[in-house]
Amino acid sequence: MKVLVVGPGGREHAIVRALLADPYVEEVHAAPGNAGIAAVVPVHPIDASDPAAVTALARRLEADLVVVGPEAPLAAGVADALDAAGIPVFGPSKEAARLEASKSFAKQVMAAAGVPTAMAHVAANRAEAEEGLDMFGAPYVVKDDGLAAGKGVVVTGDRDEALAHAQACFDAGGTVVIEEFLDGPEVSLFVLSDGRHAVPLAPAQDFKRIFDGDAGPNTGGMGAYSPLEWVPENLVEDVMARVAQPTIDEMAARGIPFTGVLYCGLALTSRGLRVIEFNARFGDPETQAVLARLKTPLGGLLLAAAKGSLDAGEQLRWDPRTAVAVVVAAGNYPDAPRTGDPILGLPEAELLEGVHVLHAGTREQEGEVVSAGGRVLAVVGLGDGLAEARSRAYAGVEQIGLDGSQHRTDIALRAERGEITVPGTSAASGTDGANA
Repeated sequence: MKVLVVGPGGREHAIVRALLADPYVEEVHAAPGNAGIAAVVPVHPIDASDPAAVTALARRLEADLVVVGPEAPLAAGVADALDAAGIPVFGPSKEAARLEASKSFAKQVMAAAGVPTAMAHVAANRAEAEEGLDMFGAPYVVKDDGLAAGKGVVVTGDRDEALAHAQACFDAGGTVVIEEFLDGPEVSLFVLSDGRHAVPLAPAQDFKRIFDGDAGPNTGGMGAYSPLEWVPENLVEDVMARVAQPTIDEMAARGIPFTGVLYCGLALTSRGLRVIEFNARFGDPETQAVLARLKTPLGGLLLAAAKGSLDAGEQLRWDPRTAVAVVVAAGNYPDAPRTGDPILGLPEAELLEGVHVLHAGTREQEGEVVSAGGRVLAVVGLGDGLAEARSRAYAGVEQIGLDGSQHRTDIALRAERGEITVPGTSAASGTDGANA
């Protein structure tokens, strides 16, 4: 099987790495890729959000499968163009991708499917925003209704800050969704779907805030880990029965079957399971941790989903070890990140036991790897339990030299210590508060 992976980031590097480990995958290409991906597979410098360019490349390569990584190409209709050309594609249509591209649409689908989620109020102007803030009270949760690369959410006790974020969205021509605040820890669950059937991957947890202790603004994600030993034993079954399958069934009933990854962003609240949001693709950086543990060949799973032949009863095989991914970000991220700085220590990090480095915002310049985005790398550590996995991941981070870089030092630390309880249980969790 020949596979083309579309996208430039760490998620795509993780997918490429997993595909290269699949004995049934003979050849992998990426477009446009990054410096790390280019070191292991051929890359093609095209616009990933151009449906015609991606389709033409897939035809030229005679790809058996195209895997679309980021949300922007999906929202641009890349999967539609590939499907129309008869090329198997793992990724939803533009219409189905509205589950991520429009939070208000996702709320409509969840309501119709009976999926538990936060109460919400859609606002198109300041008066409507003020009404929503008054309706739910503090902490205030204000979300850009459209795509915002994981950074369009403000959770704050400051009403003026909440209104300012809403106004910025209105000024940009958008709308916002104002929600009730969800307490309890967050969980990410990726569900593979062929439009009818669904297969869950292992749950993970990511860390959105830029600073230790979940302080500072939201980012695309500063780290993740998997598995989650603290979640209720039947969590995955519960999510499949009450969230994933009803959503997939509702989308099929609407004539817009969802094929690809349904990313279920969840909160385990004092009132039970709630959906924070859906994404229409693998999450970043959770993918880096989850795929590090997957032993079932990835290519066959994705091709089966693309062709509508996913086996919903398949039991996936997993490495029993724990994976921790720590993101190394550029200086001044998430605002206007520094770029063009040389990245040192990559070979040294890769030589460490149980450590590998996945590139995100990197490119090659005059024979050296330099930073080219906000989130530059994810260093993944695999170990017997959280303590060893964290130790290995952070040992890898210490090898990396990047001027002005920043990273969180507490990824999975609270889960390792067992400091927080899931509401209604005695199990430990990893972060407070959801909605982000």
